[in-house]
Amino acid sequence: MTQALTLAKIQPPKVEPATDEAIANYLRYTCKIAEVAALVEQDAVIAKAAEELGIVVTDAELQAAGDEFRLKNQLLGASETLAWLARQGISAEDWTQGIRLKLLTQKLKEHLFLDAIDSHYLSYREEYRRAAFSQILVSELPEALQIVQTLRSGNTSFAAMAIEHSKAQPSAQHGGFVGIRFLSNLMPEIKAAIANVPEGEIINPIKTHLGYHILRVEKWFPPQLNESVRSEIMELLWQNWLKN
Repeated sequence: MTQALTLAKIQPPKVEPATDEAIANYLRYTCKIAEVAALVEQDAVIAKAAEELGIVVTDAELQAAGDEFRLKNQLLGASETLAWLARQGISAEDWTQGIRLKLLTQKLKEHLFLDAIDSHYLSYREEYRRAAFSQILVSELPEALQIVQTLRSGNTSFAAMAIEHSKAQPSAQHGGFVGIRFLSNLMPEIKAAIANVPEGEIINPIKTHLGYHILRVEKWFPPQLNESVRSEIMELLWQNWLKN
């Protein structure tokens, strides 16, 4: 006890703020440098593509985006903004460049893919059905089969079994309810298993790299080309373009 109290009184030493060199070294020895380098290269691709296509950000657009950022982050005056920049360890020019790149990215996305959304949707319409579903995730097949048998017998509820057995978080805390998902965003094994299943049916265990999933579709939502789906399609096309 005395030793613990003594250690508790020892204050951590004060150090100087991290330099750019120290930050770069940290990224190297934590094996994160490649991840950050890929993002830097991605930004370079976006900037070069925008330049080649004549896409620019106007001063008015930059000002409006900056004002929106300050309002969102409660930076209502010059002193608050300068203090925030100091905490981030960046200059006003760095911050402005980040906003400019974000605007360039959105403009480039729209230039490349805005007119392709409708045709993509018509070609892959069924991919944009949405399903509200619940799951129970366990590690072993015998346990999964036993849970399916118990559920089909009607002796207990899906929610109770999920809370007791599922290792999937946070859905287990919500009685197994995962939420509403596009079919296109599901793992291939799960997508194939639920594609034609009626609402309320308990699906046999599905094996993925996570374990064995017991699923139940709560409700199907027909495909609809709304703003949410448009954003989903644009992001999909954008990410594919970046990968290529």
